[in-house]
Amino acid sequence: MIIAADPKNLGEEIVQKIAEIIKKGGLVIFPTDTVYGILVDARNKKAVEKIFKIKERPKTKPLAIFVKDMEMAEKYVFINEKQRKFLEKNWPGKITVILKSKNELAEGVETKNETIGIRIPDYELINLLFKKIDFPMAQTSANISGKEATTKIKEILGQFEGEKSKPDLIVDAGDLPENKPSKIIDLTAENPITLRF
Repeated sequence: MIIAADPKNLGEEIVQKIAEIIKKGGLVIFPTDTVYGILVDARNKKAVEKIFKIKERPKTKPLAIFVKDMEMAEKYVFINEKQRKFLEKNWPGKITVILKSKNELAEGVETKNETIGIRIPDYELINLLFKKIDFPMAQTSANISGKEATTKIKEILGQFEGEKSKPDLIVDAGDLPENKPSKIIDLTAENPITLRF
């Protein structure tokens, strides 16, 4: 299913529909503050498995999560004072950080070292979704593994055309502003380590 949506005015009805699909374990392709992304309930094992299947992504590459605020983050990861200062300076924004997990989420989200990539996005459309959803969303760029992440809706539609596994919903907000995926910084070491610029 594809829904055309105005990113400046998504509308209550559309937000409600997207939230219901995610709550039921569905997989949604959605515009984010970086590129088009895939969103599912991060607590739902079957939903998380759908991402790996649809992207043809190896299980050795865990997913990151979106959370709506620091309070939600602290339910799922450990944050010390040093890390908190860094996060307060950089969140919300286009920075995914690696932190130690509290083991509360579906397999496929955590790494084998029991860490999670997590961020609070700075994007109105995601904020609207979080008004309807009170749990973290597992997320990754909406592309088949090995292909480029993209801001172009035609490229998104083309990648999943003819594939056996398809998204439950694609939110077509047109072409997004040119962007790269988020920067990734590991905060579990003594000093922050940038893993992706």
